[in-house]
Amino acid sequence: MFSNLRASLQGAGTIGVVPLNGAIMSGGRFGRAFDDAAMAPLIEEAFALPRLEAVALSINCPGGSAAQSSLIGARIRRLADEKQVPVYAFCQDVAASGGYWLACAADEIWADRTSILGSIGVIAAGFGFHEAIGKLGIERRVHTAGESKSMWDPFQPEDEKDVARLKRLQGTIHDVFIEWVRERRGSRLKDTPELFTGAVWVGQEAVDIGIADDIGHLVPVLKERFGDKTRFKVMGRKRSFWEKLGAPGVEHLSEEITTRTQAARFGL
Repeated sequence: MFSNLRASLQGAGTIGVVPLNGAIMSGGRFGRAFDDAAMAPLIEEAFALPRLEAVALSINCPGGSAAQSSLIGARIRRLADEKQVPVYAFCQDVAASGGYWLACAADEIWADRTSILGSIGVIAAGFGFHEAIGKLGIERRVHTAGESKSMWDPFQPEDEKDVARLKRLQGTIHDVFIEWVRERRGSRLKDTPELFTGAVWVGQEAVDIGIADDIGHLVPVLKERFGDKTRFKVMGRKRSFWEKLGAPGVEHLSEEITTRTQAARFGL
């Protein structure tokens, strides 16, 4: 059915490995964060490899932007259907929230016994500074055309209407996330009350409730499936001159902070 049959007749086939590591954020450039624009060339290259048997997603991602997660997941599925190539996801420390969204782009999801999976929910977090700036004698001045233009302003007391608007937006995104998980996992999902509450599960627990298929690691699992002579091609971008010198720059520092903040939610 898939190209592995053709590859097996010709000799050892190739598996394209796409690393999905770090937080998912618009403007991320495959340092410690990434977005669809950064991943597109790597994903396209993986699906264009000669004698391709499968594409493997190596995921270590605590989540991030829902829109970027959706764009990347849709790109993977579009190419998988076009090339008629199976996709396998292998979860490392964490594949949660947006990271699990990406895992669901695969036909099968594998995890380590200690991997954290799930968090099928939507979160928004911030700070309130209105009392602090008042003590400093600072006056906040905001003028808008449209009463909803300034929403959830951290320098103003929290407004119930703003919270209601935010929860409406979150609810819509959550519904899309749930629809995607149901579409991709289908009957493998168990009837678990906490499934879509944002809860997470570890290793075998994730397998037991159907958000993962089995416990296993990328190379041994795929060599067992496609043969010992299978070759693995890891997709990656070229590092800049400054990165080679160990000076990634301010933008990568921001990505590092974002990734660590996201991962801290899961004790990582």
